[in-house]
Amino acid sequence: MTDAQKTAADSPLRTTGGAPPDDGGSSDTGAPIPLLEPREGIPPVVADAETLAEVVAAFASGSGPLAVDAERASGYRYGQRAYLVQLRREGSGTALIDPVACPDLSILGDRLDGVEWVLHAATQDLPCLREIGMVPASLFDTELAGRIAGFPRVGLGAMVESVLGFVLEKGHSAVDWSTRPLPDPWLRYAALDVELLVDLRDALEKELDRQGKLEWARQEFDAIASAPPPEPRKEPWRRTSGLHKVRRRRQLAVVRELWETRDRIAQRRDVSPGKVLSDTAIVEAALGLPSNTHALAALNGFGHRMGRRQLEQWQAAVERARALPDPQLPQPGQPVTGPPPPRAWADKDPAAAARLSAARAGVSALAERLAMPQENLVAPDAVRRLCWEPPQDVDAQSVAAALTGHGARPWQVELVTPVLVAALTAKGA
Repeated sequence: MTDAQKTAADSPLRTTGGAPPDDGGSSDTGAPIPLLEPREGIPPVVADAETLAEVVAAFASGSGPLAVDAERASGYRYGQRAYLVQLRREGSGTALIDPVACPDLSILGDRLDGVEWVLHAATQDLPCLREIGMVPASLFDTELAGRIAGFPRVGLGAMVESVLGFVLEKGHSAVDWSTRPLPDPWLRYAALDVELLVDLRDALEKELDRQGKLEWARQEFDAIASAPPPEPRKEPWRRTSGLHKVRRRRQLAVVRELWETRDRIAQRRDVSPGKVLSDTAIVEAALGLPSNTHALAALNGFGHRMGRRQLEQWQAAVERARALPDPQLPQPGQPVTGPPPPRAWADKDPAAAARLSAARAGVSALAERLAMPQENLVAPDAVRRLCWEPPQDVDAQSVAAALTGHGARPWQVELVTPVLVAALTAKGA
């Protein structure tokens, strides 16, 4: 009997169950049950090598998939490192591990080789887990499973409630997980996040199988598990919020210089860059091009609370940008490696615009029939690239090869190829 079944058996209010809305399944047999405490209570935080070895041994002797979650300190600390790792496995219970005190958790992968990991929104946690040596050989992503199965709400709390009939606490998702010691209410929240993750996985696997989508999901999970780490962004400063307001190259240079100065300070202090200087302030300085600290202090984001030394460091960054020779100024837009923005297609290539319109309509109709988001059926970028530069001879084989080249999985290629062939060969396309 799984954890969810045990909890349900203890309560007269509700039993487990659930199905995507409007598919004929029964998803509610009573009021949802608040899940207030982990079954074995809040486990102590693992913060030394000896205790870690004991926990790893206990989990190696468990059975079934391994539920995994991680908590970061986004908005408080620099980067996206993990500050707490939660694990749960049948027969092993729950473990809470401090990755600051235990920065190398590769021993988990070594001892649990071949065990499937269960994560919710795996692509969010895998980068920080990889940094501490945790890399799954195989995984099951409950959020992605929910999308493919057609659930309209795929957050962990919503999925646990709609599928299993339990309500998770929501109060501590955005706290500063770098705090030490971590308060008990936060640890309780963290433990509950993995309490029913394997039960959710099992229920979603059955639902995907019922819909004939299980193999599709498995291909998606394999793609996530085998994907290499993403390449670092070449010009991360271009993600500054409000950058679209900045038109002139000299102003863009100010944004770049301020962003890079802020990033160095944030990294040195281990704080979120937004706590050092806001994006709004960076854009204001770029637009205003202040000539001295007095003018800088008058801008939004550089108020009276900022000390003279801080103002001088930001003004020095502005001056460095002002002094750059013209050839070293950044260009207004990022280099485009793929098709232009679709809004420009009608002017640049009306035939391509017609192909894209037909393809989008066909993909949308197919996604609706399959009850899943369009972006999970096929990556929009793959559709755009194919419509902008279709194969010389459009047929099922050439379109399938192009989709595969753009990263589509076999199940996507099989489903979407006929739709795109029709769109690319339609009259007027």
